[in-house]
Amino acid sequence: MDMDSKHLVSENELQEMKNFFENRPFSEAVESVKKCLEDIDQVPLNIAVTGESGSGKSTFINVICGLNDEEEGSAKTGVVETTMIPQPYVHPHHRNVRYWDLPGIGSPGFKPMDYLQLVNFNQYDFFLIITTERFRECHILLAQAIKSMGKKFFFLRSKIDSVIKAYRRRRTNCNKDEDLLKEIREDCINGLRTAGIEMPKVFLLSSLEPEKYDFYLLQKTIEDELPSQKRHAFLLCQPNFFHQALEQKRKAFLMQIWQWAIVSAMNVTTSQWTGANSASTVPYLSTNGDLTLLVNVLKEYKKAFGLDTRSLQTLADTFGKDLEDLRSVIRTSMAAQEITPELVFHHLKSQGLTDMGRIVTACVNQLIPQISMLASGGTAFGTTYWILSSSLANMAEDSARVLSKALETSD
Repeated sequence: MDMDSKHLVSENELQEMKNFFENRPFSEAVESVKKCLEDIDQVPLNIAVTGESGSGKSTFINVICGLNDEEEGSAKTGVVETTMIPQPYVHPHHRNVRYWDLPGIGSPGFKPMDYLQLVNFNQYDFFLIITTERFRECHILLAQAIKSMGKKFFFLRSKIDSVIKAYRRRRTNCNKDEDLLKEIREDCINGLRTAGIEMPKVFLLSSLEPEKYDFYLLQKTIEDELPSQKRHAFLLCQPNFFHQALEQKRKAFLMQIWQWAIVSAMNVTTSQWTGANSASTVPYLSTNGDLTLLVNVLKEYKKAFGLDTRSLQTLADTFGKDLEDLRSVIRTSMAAQEITPELVFHHLKSQGLTDMGRIVTACVNQLIPQISMLASGGTAFGTTYWILSSSLANMAEDSARVLSKALETSD
């Protein structure tokens, strides 16, 4: 445990807790905390991916879901599109997040309103309109129809790596990649504006090189435009190709820790607590309730940061690395091993976390005296806060090392 005990709880967190518990009964505030956590975990997010057949919709869905093309549950690539039924693909780690591969557009006599009715327009939070070339009339008509019905959309120019190569083959004096990308983007935007699309948002992507071009910019733009709860769900299910995204995930989880600690404190207060002397219990925690809580939250951290075996293998395949090379930079036991009640129990007993828990509780109690009134629950608050915050910091560092290893280039 190398976290500075003087900076256990940030000023922002303390202020947020104080604001949350002020001017209302403590029990009411606790129920509100529980509801917030439940709502975030259950909020649905449905993302529609549409475009012409062969535009790279399926490959894009697999990349953003962290799936290999041959993996069970992945979107089928390289097949002729014949169905007119939207196909949902559930994110492997977040069952409430679905990407929908919509039927291809662009057939003669394409009617966007009929198409949107066919694909059940109202169930989607927003639309991604993909093309491999310039945006055509079918894309523009569809975007205008989506806008008229009050939904948001983004334009994606896929296979941009191939476009860049083609530009270089045709030009003797070729510009830098950045200049070419700017030229392509401006050409797309100007074409859409001429066709009547105001302030079009265009992103240049390559599913074969997702760490390049506008992939992160797309993620950040979508995240910023979603409501808060859907934003959280979208952020946590994004692939870990960018250090900025890892840091955003860490911050999002960090702001939940005090809420989980409150739930833990109430578990102890309301449960049949057996005390600190039992060999099968952890001091100041309700074994059945709190170990389960900690296991579930820590598993969520591990998956969100891509430290589970399936995610590591996908990352290795994406960047042509060896799985064991990525694993070699993981230093945290929680990230390196399967997270079980036994592992968490051993970690709690061996790390002196109860003492750290008391320090955290004393720190928080300066602004929220109700915490200390929970008896053993008060220390449960601090203990839960400490193990989650320290484990989060360690896993975030592990994920950053793994990504740096994946992005390493051979000399």
